[in-house]
Amino acid sequence: MAVNEILPKSGLDIEDGLVLGSSRGRLWRSLRGNKLGLFGGVLLVIVVLLAILAPILAPYGPAEVHFATPFQKPGTVGFLLGTDDLGRDVFSRMLFGMRASLQVGVLCVLLAVGVGAPLGLLAGYWKWLDAIISRLTDVTLAFPFLIIAVGLAAISGPSLQNAAIALGVAYIPTMIRIVRGETLRIKESDFVLSAKTMDASGLRIVFTHVLPNAASAIIVQATVIMPVAVIGEALLSFLGLGIQPPTPSLGIMLSDAQQYMFRSPTAAIIPGLGIAVICLAFNLFGDALRDAFDPTASSRK
Repeated sequence: MAVNEILPKSGLDIEDGLVLGSSRGRLWRSLRGNKLGLFGGVLLVIVVLLAILAPILAPYGPAEVHFATPFQKPGTVGFLLGTDDLGRDVFSRMLFGMRASLQVGVLCVLLAVGVGAPLGLLAGYWKWLDAIISRLTDVTLAFPFLIIAVGLAAISGPSLQNAAIALGVAYIPTMIRIVRGETLRIKESDFVLSAKTMDASGLRIVFTHVLPNAASAIIVQATVIMPVAVIGEALLSFLGLGIQPPTPSLGIMLSDAQQYMFRSPTAAIIPGLGIAVICLAFNLFGDALRDAFDPTASSRK
């Protein structure tokens, strides 16, 4: 009996293992060949660097006020993007606002993936668990995502952590559904059936064979969750259920600027553009990742 028939692992036999490098090379070539995806990746790197380096790049503190210079226009000396009604530097608040949005997004992704992926794996592999988990998931999915997030945020109280938890919990059912579907597809593969014939335990098969092959779908879905979380955080903060002043947030900036729309429209336009840029970067890069992991996806568009 051939060695690769005895030791199936994660859908790869020994010959497959020899071409892992070429598979990574194909993935990289696909990303490089996708101009929109490459643009999204570069834009994403810039956004992340701006958020990380906000304390260094910001010329002023995010809550620092200048009562003598309110409603300054963009390009004013000393204020690159102008000031708001309290004379606070919009550029500094934008940097820290993007930082807060990305923090909420990362926490939301970690919660949704950390809880939703294991439950999806279990539901997809064991029918008796599927009957329980899927029914609870169906009930939760009957309610709109933002309604669940707003309700949880209102119950838990306004803060960055509570906003991230509310958004993450609201997205768990969707993550369960996606991972469950991948598990149902993968568990019928030859390498999983071979592992069953070798009396491998169910948990070993799930986490050694199924999970690595479902990882690409989970990664792509994480890039989908991030822009949803950014918009959700902005909505919660706009409604007063998310990040609270004086901590800067793109949603808070929009909320503060709405009453001065005609006097200083840029105070609302700039944070809105910030949200759009973050979402665009993640969406473009996420589409490129999906096409790279699944080359047939682009032909089905």
